[in-house]
Amino acid sequence: MDFRAGSRDEPEINLIPFIDVLLVVLIFLMLSTTYSRFTEIQLRLPVADAQAMRDYQKEVLVSVSSDGRFTVNKTPMASGSVDALSKALGAAAKAGRETVVIISADASAPHQTVVTVMEAARRAGLGQITFATQSSARAGGTP
Repeated sequence: MDFRAGSRDEPEINLIPFIDVLLVVLIFLMLSTTYSRFTEIQLRLPVADAQAMRDYQKEVLVSVSSDGRFTVNKTPMASGSVDALSKALGAAAKAGRETVVIISADASAPHQTVVTVMEAARRAGLGQITFATQSSARAGGTP
C-alpha cells in the first residue's frame, strides 16, 4: 500500500468545447432571428392647435367612449357592429354624400373602434371624415 503524501492532479475543466458550442448557438440565433424595423421608429404624434370648431351644416357626430360604445348624434347605439353603425350613419346623413362625419373618440378608446367607425362611414357612402381634438393647452395638464 502506498501511504505517502503525493501530489494528485486536480481535474481541470476544459472550456474550449463549451465556448465552441456557445458560438454555434450564437451564430444560429443571429441567422434565424428576424429584426423588426418597427421598434426603431421614433414617433411623435401630432398635437392639434384647434381653432374654433368649424360649423358644418351637414355633419354627423360619432362619439366613441373609452370602453368602445358608440353614439351617433348623441343617440346611443345598441350594437357596436359595422352594419348597425353604417345604417345609423346613413339615416343621420341628411345631406347624403356631402355629409361630414366627425369622429370624437376618447383618448383611451381602442384603435379598432375608430377603424370600425371609418369602415361604417365608407359603407354608408360618406367619404368626408374628420377627427375632433382638443387644443394643446388643455391637453397639457392631463397625462
